Amino acid sequence: MLVLSGFLAGPSRAAEDAVIIPPPVLDAKAASGIQTAVIAGGCFWGVQGVFQHTAGVLNAVSGYAGGARETANYDKVSTGATGHAESVEIRFDPKQISYGKILQIFFSVAHDPTQLDRQGPDNGTQYRSEVFTLNDEQKNVAEAYIAQLDGAKVYKKPIVTKVGTLKGFFPAESYHQDYLTLHPNQPYIAYYDIPKIRNLKNLFADNYVEKPTLVGRAKVTN
Repeated sequence: MLVLSGFLAGPSRAAEDAVIIPPPVLDAKAASGIQTAVIAGGCFWGVQGVFQHTAGVLNAVSGYAGGARETANYDKVSTGATGHAESVEIRFDPKQISYGKILQIFFSVAHDPTQLDRQGPDNGTQYRSEVFTLNDEQKNVAEAYIAQLDGAKVYKKPIVTKVGTLKGFFPAESYHQDYLTLHPNQPYIAYYDIPKIRNLKNLFADNYVEKPTLVGRAKVTN
């Protein structure tokens, strides 16, 4: 996330436009117990914020995925040379929200999946779009959904989202957690991320919750 002394660097454009997209034809089977999804879609502040306002999500944690544990810190990840992407780990109740619905929200309002190695004003591989899968079922659902959306041409450009196997998720520093909620008037948040929350409320009213589920208050047990 790129911020300059009180205002933003980058194009004079607010959050990526939300796109109305169909739900996935192929979805994960309903399972018992808490499930986990890991996604990357640019600066993790906004992605975390979207899913903290999503019903059925028990916890959404900002962090790093795609690289080694030793380089999973903000200073190193920001170089773009670690293999990590700013990511969000989502713990969810599959009885309330499916894995496919999480992907639908991710592709529709949380980021623009047609931007390669960038989102908004942020550039670099650490801001890439990627779905990190935990099992074959997630991999199949994610790949099938991307093919479905590309085939339906719901975007003006092809989807560039990668689908890769999760090798490890490493929570980000504490000051990155709950950032959208704690700093709603910070210029980057107000300009790029708050519109995503509005889009979630407007396009996914049945999945929206007004009060965010914050990391500091989440109580998740398997």
